[in-house]
Amino acid sequence: MRFAGKRVVVTGGASGIGKATVEAFIAEGAQVMMGDLNAETGDAMAADAHFDNRLAFQPTDVCNVDDLKSLMDNAAEHFGGIDILFNNAGAGGARETIDEMTAEAWDSTMNLLLRAVAMGTRYAVDHMKKNPDGGAIVNTSSINAHEAGWGPVAYATAKAGVRHLSKLSAAQLAKFNIRVNSISPGFIMTNIFADAYKNEPEEAQRVDQAIRMVSPIAQPVSRSGAPEDIAQAVLYLCSEDGGFVNGTDLTVDGGITVGHRHSWDENTPGLLELIEAQAQLEGTA
Repeated sequence: MRFAGKRVVVTGGASGIGKATVEAFIAEGAQVMMGDLNAETGDAMAADAHFDNRLAFQPTDVCNVDDLKSLMDNAAEHFGGIDILFNNAGAGGARETIDEMTAEAWDSTMNLLLRAVAMGTRYAVDHMKKNPDGGAIVNTSSINAHEAGWGPVAYATAKAGVRHLSKLSAAQLAKFNIRVNSISPGFIMTNIFADAYKNEPEEAQRVDQAIRMVSPIAQPVSRSGAPEDIAQAVLYLCSEDGGFVNGTDLTVDGGITVGHRHSWDENTPGLLELIEAQAQLEGTA
């Protein structure tokens, strides 16, 4: 019960990583205010007797700054303060490459993935400053923030911004005893990949199946990542166990960013072997 008596706010808590983190916090004694666009699921979760009246829900569009301020203010009023914030809400955003990107698509992605984190922090901190013990904030970044090739350019740029924003916030908020860290998930089996193709159901299904098939063999940890893997990392960063961790990014990706597969699987052909094999195939075609 590491979080007994702690008051937590989670954005994007009705599904995926957010939902798993809400459940994990409550299981360890916290009270949680959850914000999400999905009012039907949010209301159902808040009414679930399993949570023993320790979960409150407020419909929230994190792209609306007034909604974010209202979420933080109402959480503080409902629970008597805020100790922990998990800025998690997000989606895939614009899929266009930089040579095809529109300003509107770019701005929409930045508002959802970066500005919402900044403003969520801004309005939660008003309440955290009143706490004798300060507070803890975790922001969801991504392996996209570390290197190219894992996702669309707008998404990756926003997540890199989240990672750096977390460092800068940690420096500026240290005087209030408020710690700020980010977390970078790898391929985690949530609906975020399929949601990027919500108007193309066949493509969404193809993408989901591809992720499920590839992720266990594309990384040293030979299984797909689960939302619970990220939830437990978030709880560590917010707990006393992580009390000396500040301004850092915790990568939780099954090791997928360690390098090309042949760097950790000696049975995988290296680049030269792949080129030779391809040449032989072309020679027999």
